[in-house]
Amino acid sequence: MGNRNGKMKLTFLGTGTSTGVPVIACNCDVCQSLDSKDKRFRTSALLSVGDSNVAIDCGPDFRIQMLRHKVDNLDAVLFTHAHRDHIAGLDDIRAFNYILNKTIDVYGSSETLASVREQFPYIFIPGRYFGVPQLNMHTIEDAPFSIGSIEFQPVQVMHQELKVFGYRVKDFTYITDANFIAPEQLDKVRGSKVIVLNALRNSRHVSHFSLSEALGILEELKPERAYLTHISHFLGKHDIVESKLPPNVHLAYDGLQIEL
Repeated sequence: MGNRNGKMKLTFLGTGTSTGVPVIACNCDVCQSLDSKDKRFRTSALLSVGDSNVAIDCGPDFRIQMLRHKVDNLDAVLFTHAHRDHIAGLDDIRAFNYILNKTIDVYGSSETLASVREQFPYIFIPGRYFGVPQLNMHTIEDAPFSIGSIEFQPVQVMHQELKVFGYRVKDFTYITDANFIAPEQLDKVRGSKVIVLNALRNSRHVSHFSLSEALGILEELKPERAYLTHISHFLGKHDIVESKLPPNVHLAYDGLQIEL
């Protein structure tokens, strides 16, 4: 998979919450839906510029997401935070190590990378054997940084009591797993033409924006386009929810690609 025209593109690799959709053993209308847009892997995305690809998170569905989209090059993985639904696929980086014969750069906050080391201790032990992911770990702070030619501005949001990084690139901002954004951090998002924001369900949740809360933030920021992600089966069927959204707001779905 490449983006050879040099334009920036985002592919929604997954748009579901930590359980995915359908949920195991659930017989609700959403989980039993035959609409492909109601089938959601765990949330992650691929940002492509030219032949460069940066994965934002790599959850438990990472391997099949890479295969589904025929991703044959990966330059870096950029973590938002260290919950398992966002990092559990890290071991599958091995394939890129083998095929591309290179070490993969991994970026995250100091807290996120410390948690990654705790959850994948075999990757980091001295004298590790060949068959583990080969990673270059890069600690980022709440300050701009670059991956290749792409400059990222972190946006610190709160996921209940956990600090999570969203990211702004030029006129595009990607935020997942948030239920609060401080005013000074929201100012970093202002002026974005395209915003991706989490909207878990219709009712309030302890650590995620509800649909109405997400729409309230988007009404304040007024992007040209917005896409909602990190969706649970409680939100409803894709087409029904989509039909009720403002004209500039869309429900993201797995496989959706947007130019930025």
